[in-house]
Amino acid sequence: MTHFGKIKDYDAGKGSGTITPEKGGDALDFAKADLQQEAAEPKSGQRFGYETKQVDGGKAHAINLRQQEQGGSEKANQAKQQQG
Repeated sequence: MTHFGKIKDYDAGKGSGTITPEKGGDALDFAKADLQQEAAEPKSGQRFGYETKQVDGGKAHAINLRQQEQGGSEKANQAKQQQG
């Protein structure tokens, strides 16, 4: 299931950051390897879609982060990608 949130912080030196879920709750950790577009460093406030997995004895971790266009829905983004 895809969740959405905004980047809280990202440390390029460490290659890790946190994302705050839109639906509330604690910020989730993520690593640069979890980003779908590793070349582009995320910036604070950017909206991303992501999945979660349990790590470190049950703590949730954000994975498969995909940047979302501001104001656009995921379905609209998929439609744009399919059109070329």
